[in-house]
Amino acid sequence: MCPTITATNCRIVPGETKSFEGPEPSLDPANAERCTGNGPVPLISPMDLEDVGLVLPMGAMIGDHVTPIDHMYFQPTVFRSAPDTYPVYANADGIIEEISSEPLWGENRYRKYRLVIRHTCDFYSIYNLLTSLSPEIEAVTGPISPGGYYAKPIPVKQGELIGRIGGQTLDLSVNYDEVSLGFIVPEHYEAESWKIHTVDPFDYLEEPDKSRLLAKNLRQADPRGGKIDYDIDGRLAGNWFVMGTGGYRSLNDSSTTSWKTHAAFAYDPIDPTQVIISLGSFPAVAQSSTLNERDWDLMQFSVKGNAPDPKDVSVAAGLVKYELVETSYVHGNSNRYWNRMDYANDIRAKGESEVKGVLLVQLVSDRELNLEIFPAKTASQVTGFVRPTAYER
Repeated sequence: MCPTITATNCRIVPGETKSFEGPEPSLDPANAERCTGNGPVPLISPMDLEDVGLVLPMGAMIGDHVTPIDHMYFQPTVFRSAPDTYPVYANADGIIEEISSEPLWGENRYRKYRLVIRHTCDFYSIYNLLTSLSPEIEAVTGPISPGGYYAKPIPVKQGELIGRIGGQTLDLSVNYDEVSLGFIVPEHYEAESWKIHTVDPFDYLEEPDKSRLLAKNLRQADPRGGKIDYDIDGRLAGNWFVMGTGGYRSLNDSSTTSWKTHAAFAYDPIDPTQVIISLGSFPAVAQSSTLNERDWDLMQFSVKGNAPDPKDVSVAAGLVKYELVETSYVHGNSNRYWNRMDYANDIRAKGESEVKGVLLVQLVSDRELNLEIFPAKTASQVTGFVRPTAYER
């Protein structure tokens, strides 16, 4: 669990926890009878604007979210609030086509509900981490037990109360099936088919909600809603999966541990000038190293010196050596650290000085690489591969 931003693997989002993604939206014949029309529709804010303290864009890599995250986070003004403190609304007319309740496990402080609202037959929103459903919706569904699922259509109107949150963020993604992101092998994401159709909610938000939410958005660079697809064919940048494991949803692990076979070479979601390397396999090797125990669960790193840039690394680069350091955030060009809780429009990511390990990587073809992690080592202590692992797109 990552209860606060200062926890080991919670470098950005105070309320980030392991999330239950739930069944994927699928337009089967039954659902086809429930939706009408095609194409995007105008959206409004899913929360009262005065209740939103800050917005974190898509693309964060946090803990076992090894590849860039496909949803935005709406953090309430008082993060450590009680459950059900803040109302959540339908951002457009539509049909709630499914509701799932996250199973109970030790880290869960509250109930967590996930809803899919299909606005048209190819444009839909996915809400997550609601701590309760509205009385009107619960009157239709009845109690949904932890781990349960409801899949009968429930019509909603834009601005209608659908539930509440408290003590955590509201997660929201917007998806348009006619838009496909730049993942080199889309088939690797079939287990979460909506991911490759994720769009920037700011592109569809109506005024004045768009401007007021942008004013609370931590990212100042375009695209303001963030980015999750960094794949460049023949370059290191983007997502990678252990060879033969089946892509995003690994064939060798359960759906809750498939992140162990993921790696990403991407950029900080708030300050995209900072290279971020995200490694699902780091904890497994860290625990047998001399690293301090608090560092065993690290998975996301800045690069010391912030180079070489993954988008410039090709087969011709040969063996590449990265020193892995933790990421901090400061205000502008100062050394004043951001508290990771309050909104600011001048946040800059920077790598710290203490090296947590070395990553060796080499592209052996445009879509295959060898990778090996050397925890608790510096660049001068690592000369070449010992037991590399093969990764593919």
